[in-house]
Amino acid sequence: MSHLNIRCERPDQPEVVTLLADLDRYLASLYPPEANFILDVQALLAPDVSFFVARDGQQAVGTGAFRLMQGEAATGGVAYGEIKRMYVDPARRGERIGVQLLAVMEERLRALGCKLALLETGPEQTAAVRLYENCGYTQRPVFGLYPDNGLSVYYSKVL
Repeated sequence: MSHLNIRCERPDQPEVVTLLADLDRYLASLYPPEANFILDVQALLAPDVSFFVARDGQQAVGTGAFRLMQGEAATGGVAYGEIKRMYVDPARRGERIGVQLLAVMEERLRALGCKLALLETGPEQTAAVRLYENCGYTQRPVFGLYPDNGLSVYYSKVL
């Protein structure tokens, strides 16, 4: 069994950029460009974003991030953490790395006083949908600036 270490890191490290590029290519293979709502590395460096890397030893095997968002009409005015850039190296899938990443991010959101996590994913990402549902996320209506275009599925979880 590998020893996984998950912590906040910079997203602009070469091996992390490679994982993010793999995620971008995967998303581009599933959806048209206008249906991919990707935070690039520069956006991930913003002060309202916390970026996490899962490592097995020195090797980066997964990523995840959240950004703190103000309340809006769609959330009844409740501020939330939006989960972004979840990705696990395909060679390491099935090891519950995504579950662990999500748990670490949820714990950090709770520590920041955030009581709600939201996310947008796509219906073609069946493993992601299964992960979120197995981790207690439930489908919800559109939020934020996302379009209600039928190419996205929206989830929430009370923390």
